[in-house]
Amino acid sequence: MDKPKSDNPLTSPVQYLKGIGPHKAYALSQVGVETVEDLIYYLPRKYLDRSSFTPMNQLKINAPATVIGQVEALGIVKGRKLTFRVILKDDTGFLTLVWFANQRFMHKVFKPGDTVIVSGEVRFYNGLEMAHPEYEIVSGNGENLIHTGRVIPLYPSTANLKKVFMDSRGFRRVLKPALERVIELIPENLPEKIVKELELMPLKEALPNIHFPQSLEAAEKAHQRLAFDELFYLELMLALRKRNLQKPELGITFKRPGELVRSLLAKLHFELTESQKKVLREIVADMTSSKPLSRLLQGDVGSGKTIVALVAVLIAVESGYQAAFMAPTEILAEQHHLNFYKLMDQLGVKVALLTSSVAKAEKEEILEEIAEGKIDLVVGTQALIQEKVKFKRLGFCVVDEQHRFGVMQRALLKQKGEVPDVLIMTATPIPRTLALTVYGDLDVSVIDQMPPGRKPVETILKREKDLPEVYRFLEKEITEKRQVYIVYPLIEETEKSDLKAATEGYEKLRSEIFPQRRLALIHGRVERRQREEIMNRFRQGDFDILVSTTVIEVGLDIPNATLMVVEHAERFGLSQLHQLRGRVGRGAEQSYCFLIAQWPLSEEAKIRLQAMITTTDGFKIAETDLQLRGPGEFFGTKQHGLPELKVADLTRDMKTLLMARQKAFSLVEEDPDLFHPENSVIAENFNKKYRHKLGFMAIG
Repeated sequence: MDKPKSDNPLTSPVQYLKGIGPHKAYALSQVGVETVEDLIYYLPRKYLDRSSFTPMNQLKINAPATVIGQVEALGIVKGRKLTFRVILKDDTGFLTLVWFANQRFMHKVFKPGDTVIVSGEVRFYNGLEMAHPEYEIVSGNGENLIHTGRVIPLYPSTANLKKVFMDSRGFRRVLKPALERVIELIPENLPEKIVKELELMPLKEALPNIHFPQSLEAAEKAHQRLAFDELFYLELMLALRKRNLQKPELGITFKRPGELVRSLLAKLHFELTESQKKVLREIVADMTSSKPLSRLLQGDVGSGKTIVALVAVLIAVESGYQAAFMAPTEILAEQHHLNFYKLMDQLGVKVALLTSSVAKAEKEEILEEIAEGKIDLVVGTQALIQEKVKFKRLGFCVVDEQHRFGVMQRALLKQKGEVPDVLIMTATPIPRTLALTVYGDLDVSVIDQMPPGRKPVETILKREKDLPEVYRFLEKEITEKRQVYIVYPLIEETEKSDLKAATEGYEKLRSEIFPQRRLALIHGRVERRQREEIMNRFRQGDFDILVSTTVIEVGLDIPNATLMVVEHAERFGLSQLHQLRGRVGRGAEQSYCFLIAQWPLSEEAKIRLQAMITTTDGFKIAETDLQLRGPGEFFGTKQHGLPELKVADLTRDMKTLLMARQKAFSLVEEDPDLFHPENSVIAENFNKKYRHKLGFMAIG
């Protein structure tokens, strides 16, 4: 069958290339490579420098090396197993190359007298040898080397790609001729002025040098250029969105804080920290201006973000508007509702809870009162964004632990009002690099001060065999009237298995380990009113130990709970461990977090657990988490409508990110509609590849 063709070789199906049949094309499509251009932008994950040769008499056993020599002899050798062997020589000695498979094929590859470059690990077995080395037979002047004798690109591969021989060697074999064929057709996507001003490598140099660099320095310059492109267009989207959001006629102008706010602050049993006061001033300035508030509020666990959000809610209510407060889980929504009700009811502010667990008759009544404007603040889960929910005058939205929501969920909540102000909060500190990409268009407030009198939680790593010692420590603390959380992990991505681990753990703890103590069990399947009752009783001191799944990860504030025990801590993510630890240390007493892990640990688990025991600083932990997981996994960037970063690495490309951000924001300030002729290349490329994302970006 004839392969489909295209007038533009760049947009031709990858199957059009020599050496790529239907099976390879299908495997490539599974990793997003469907056109020749996709293949050109399928970039190496790292490089091996094989550009320097080692004389054979200087080879070291059990060390990697690259060697050049001539084929002295070759053949299939019979022994316990058939092997194919090549004797290679240079002016200083000999080296044997060995293959244990594909002997007949390899026999056809080499012939006596060939000049060969090989790379691999040297070992000693009746002489120096390399098993299954990378090899390249040198022809002519050697300029066409792609597999060894130079800086070698290594490509990400999958089991399906490897099945069709698209490992690193296969990618190099296909990419070299493809690049040579289309490189002159690849259009420059930045104005020449920017390329020269920032001393960037031109695109037609960068692409060959990212795949087949002449040196590691050339590969680094090529990476910087491609990373800049990616980050520049991302920051351009953020700059355009910020400009759209700042049109003054769009927002609500709220009144300044009045009697409700003063009454709330008077009722609190604590003084706001200076950091909370500073953040409140920033929020109030936004709310009382004509521009819509679009602000990210960051603060470590226990820093007091919620009370700041509540003050903002009261400003909206006092100005005649309703507010919505969306939380990611029912238990967190329930806790917020309970706390808000206690504070607001006496102020005459009506608060309601809306989750899927609310009884049908009660829900119908709440929906009616929301529509009539009788409810001032609605606390809920995703139930808030259902079509049935109609607000009379929604003016303020709070999204708590916002990284747990997708971009469309936040959009639907915002659409419940005309142009409501939006405050999004996170207790997962965001590294600066990620904040500049995911939230580079938002105003950011940070509560960087903990309430006075709190002591850092002491975090202790223990093996499973040390549990009796941990339980003795718990018993001692309970005797002194302290309370304990014991948390079990999600073993599989199902609530059933999650429930099984916690239930079995609870039964053993209750009957065998702490039979004299008062225990309670809480998980996602416990009915709402029963959950509320358990949590209230735990808060009042009726239970010594609360056994739980990860439903208690965020939001609970019980000062007398001073111990957190995390079973199978190696199975938890770093951010999740930090959140769980944040459930204790909320009173004046010293608190402890025991991480119980099962050995042996993976390298990544060691790094996670080491980070937990060496710091309680959420931002340091977040930086480590970002390095381990990358931005997409760390903070669900896919949920934000952002293009996925395929080139840029936010842990190494900070300088490039800042450069791209400065250039993009200054460009939008000078030429907001990208109408200037010298920006035509940017406008064309943005419209082609990125404009469809801008609608998502306007959501907040």
